[in-house]
Order: sequence, then C-alpha cells, then structure tokens
Amino acid sequence: MKRRDFLKNLILLSTGAVLLPQLWKAKAAEAAWNADGGAVNAEGRDSLLGIPIQETNFEFSSLQNRETTDAIVIHHVGNTNRDVSAAEIDRWHKNNGWAGIGYHFVIRKDGTIERGRPMDMLGAHCYGENWHTIGVNIVGEFDNNEPEPAQMQSAAKLLAALCRYYGIAPDRQHIVGHRDYNSTACPGQLLYDRLPRLVTMTRKYY
Repeated sequence: MKRRDFLKNLILLSTGAVLLPQLWKAKAAEAAWNADGGAVNAEGRDSLLGIPIQETNFEFSSLQNRETTDAIVIHHVGNTNRDVSAAEIDRWHKNNGWAGIGYHFVIRKDGTIERGRPMDMLGAHCYGENWHTIGVNIVGEFDNNEPEPAQMQSAAKLLAALCRYYGIAPDRQHIVGHRDYNSTACPGQLLYDRLPRLVTMTRKYY
C-alpha cells in the first residue's frame, strides 16, 4: 500500500468510516471539485491536511483530476508587493480565460493560507509541469522585497502537510521554485534564496 493510501485509510478509520479504495477516490474527487464539501471543520482546519485553511468556495468552469503528485512549486505574485488575496488572483486568471485561479494555495502577508484550486485537481501555474505538481503562491514581489516571517512559517507548515499527504520527500529536489522548471524570475530572487531554509523549516514540521 502506498503511503498516501495508508494515510487516507487511517483518516477514514479514525472517523469510524470504512470505505473501499475506489469509493474513497470517487468521494475525494467529488469533495475536491466542490471545494466546500466539508473540507474545513469548525476550527477552520482542513480535514485532510490538519492545518488552518481559509475556505474560498471558488467556482471553476472546468477542472481535471491530477493523477500524480510528486513535487510542490513555490511562486510569488511578482508584479506587486500588495497583500493580494486568492479572490483577486482568481479574478485575474478568469480574465485570462482560465477555469479559475491556477494555484492550489495562496499565503497572505499575515500567514493566512487561502484555498485556491482544489488540491487534487490539475493546476495552471507551471507550464509543462502542472500534471504532477501542487502550486503554492506566497503573495508579494520578492525580487526587491523579503517575504514576511509569518508567510514563511505558514508555508513550512503547509508544505509539511502536503508532503505527508502525498508522500513527497521534504527536500529541495521536490520543493522547488517556479524558475527551477520554467524560464522565469518567479518566485523572486529573495524568496528563491530562502528555499533551502524553507525546506529546513518544512522538515521540522514534517
């Protein structure tokens, strides 16, 4: 049994539910598509990741399931250092003709993690690599500005939770900057230089 399947089964057993793997997959896909199907409990914690996630309930015109997840791509907004929300990014991306926000998670300046695209769905954040990656946007412009400490702490907790859930090794090979895959300045030099430190922080929470 794969680590990810083991963790899913463990979650189900802890809630007293016993489902066949095929039924779990169907229900997980349904919950991911709706993005509001009880994924966040009363304390604001995501029921799968176990950390606080701000629900957004975005609507998407069309989405596809992502069958493989073996890496996490870090982004920044880039064109502004404002505290941009996931809702604003969703509007930008819809204006581009996309199904909706392309990132799976957005981390605000105060460290709040907002849900973007449902995490088991194909993203639109890294050309040619969306088929196997999760996209995390730490909002800001990090060529000339530094990320906030609260953002880095939240990012480490989120990355650790994602690594546990998907069975991804919490290392620099699997936690990458956008520029590691594509010809781009993203996620900004000052954040890119901090990725080794972010990985170290992620391991602590992992």
